[in-house]
Amino acid sequence: MPAPLPPLPVEDLDHVLAHTDGLWASAKGAAFFITGGTGFFGMWLLETFARANDRLGLGMRATVLTRDPAAFAKKAPHLAARTNLEFMTGDVRNFTFPAEKFSHVVHAATTSGMPVSPEEHTAVIVDGTLRVLEAARRAGAKRLLYVSSGAVYGPQPANMSAIPEDYAGVPPADDPAYAYGRGKRIGEQLCLDAWQAGGPVPVIARCFAFVGPHLPLDAHFAAGNFIRNALRGEPIQVKGDGSPLRSYLYAADLAIWLWTSLFAAPGGRPFNVGSEAAISIADLARAVAALCGSASPIAIAQMADSDRLPARYVPDTRRAAGELRLRVRVPLAEALLRTIRWHTHVAA
Repeated sequence: MPAPLPPLPVEDLDHVLAHTDGLWASAKGAAFFITGGTGFFGMWLLETFARANDRLGLGMRATVLTRDPAAFAKKAPHLAARTNLEFMTGDVRNFTFPAEKFSHVVHAATTSGMPVSPEEHTAVIVDGTLRVLEAARRAGAKRLLYVSSGAVYGPQPANMSAIPEDYAGVPPADDPAYAYGRGKRIGEQLCLDAWQAGGPVPVIARCFAFVGPHLPLDAHFAAGNFIRNALRGEPIQVKGDGSPLRSYLYAADLAIWLWTSLFAAPGGRPFNVGSEAAISIADLARAVAALCGSASPIAIAQMADSDRLPARYVPDTRRAAGELRLRVRVPLAEALLRTIRWHTHVAA
């Protein structure tokens, strides 16, 4: 049986609280309903929620939807044992509506770990969002944070350095790789429609790529896979030619951006969440190897095509910076190092 995971580093919890402490007063005594609270994003939301609650004496409580509360209790007993967190069994598509009233809803459930077809991938997101919106309506929720994705834009033009919120691109309907983006795009519209019908004020966070403690090392995240390879002393496998450009926001900054959006962002206005500091996948692999002190060779599967611009997945975050005063506070090298340290401790 895997050992319980350690709490997040105190420096990270205090980093989040230091940059959100002026926002929590509006939620004093509030009740939250949270989906996706046991994954990568969710662990950061729950731990920072608990830290704010304890340090600021807010008296908040949260009901967290999860498919397997018992498994989560083994994974994170320090959270499962908290009296102000209640873990409710259910699937996001058909859970029993809670009887309690909630003022805030965070819909962060994802299908990223579910082995489903592209069509079902989209359907799970849409059906789950409809269910959460109905739960929010019944509970009298006032605000809802919809955790969306940069995938809603479809392929980023290679000559566009960073993709803004008003870019009119959409995920191609005939490409299975964009099923997630199609689902999230529909989910955003469902939130807006529910708002027009008297539902909670929707706040839309379009999330890009991230690193930090709890990042899965065995999923489809390149940074996580590279860290796993390096910590094991295995060759670091780079699929493709390593040229695609990505950017990575540290998860503590992610938590700041998400809580700030929930409490302070204007309704119905999407905000990109991420970093503008682009790095190629090949250079990311090299950075991970260096920070791990690993001699693992880097194996790049294909030769790069010098006549083709590299693919990009990088957000324009000027809206978040200008309207919500959000910025990257932990640079990438430090973000990777903190991620590596945490996973090294977990593996020890």
